[in-house]
Amino acid sequence: MHEDLSKYHSPITELFPAPVASAEWERFRLTDEQVAFYEEHGYLSGVRVFDDAQVGRLRAELSGLMNPEHPARGLWYEFHSNESADPARVLFHALGAWRIAEGFHDLLWNPRFTVPAAQLLGGAVRFWHDQLFCKPARHGGVVAWHQDYSYWTRTTPLAHLTCWAGLDDSTRENGCVQYVPGSHRWPDLPRTGLAGDMDAIRSVLTDGQRSLFKPVAIELKAGEASFHHPRMIHGSYANSTDSPRRATVVNVFRDGVRSNSDAPPLAGVPAIPKGEPMGGRFFPLLSGGLK
Repeated sequence: MHEDLSKYHSPITELFPAPVASAEWERFRLTDEQVAFYEEHGYLSGVRVFDDAQVGRLRAELSGLMNPEHPARGLWYEFHSNESADPARVLFHALGAWRIAEGFHDLLWNPRFTVPAAQLLGGAVRFWHDQLFCKPARHGGVVAWHQDYSYWTRTTPLAHLTCWAGLDDSTRENGCVQYVPGSHRWPDLPRTGLAGDMDAIRSVLTDGQRSLFKPVAIELKAGEASFHHPRMIHGSYANSTDSPRRATVVNVFRDGVRSNSDAPPLAGVPAIPKGEPMGGRFFPLLSGGLK
């Protein structure tokens, strides 16, 4: 039986070393200008979170994780070899890699991620869940426009953050993430699907929102990341290039966020009673706050 790595609430490898001296943490901090940009626009891009060796390790682990017959397949919260209903356009999407692969487990405590996350959330950071989004060469599918928090209302208040980190260079041609700047100030919108119909969300927008719907493509080098607000409208187009476009996503919230449902928060995870703080084995504390 494959070991469930969720029982470890600290790194189990040396892949993402933490600084020893407190002063060393400063090099991972965002500038005041970066934080201000995030607050104004709802996103921040171009933050390097992995070096080349770390990208290589994660790519190697990912190749095994994508096997639907992986011996630890029972540990996934969700596993979709193709989230799209169109077999000609494939979107691999899975939640729970941190429970299965050491590198994907340890990246949660990567200081290049936890320090900026604590700054943008304004306090201690607790893990929510991870995701893998992979678009194969030549027939990669879309991720339709959506807000993350529309899927997360089982937690409250809204004090969440997403980090999207590329394992390949992401470009307009291969389906990089795109954001609608300022949409983080819009209210919660209904879910209109995650794959297939790219523009389904337009049916629930007001005329005013449609007039402001001006996406910005976020091109990143492998190992770079973008951070975005949970109400940020984002999506990504198809990949028809000769190379894959692979990414890992880490979703977090500020410590103190509470359950807003008596149902299990993720498949196979024990329920946390409504009103109780999110925590325990599956929602570990990643950072005690700003260093």
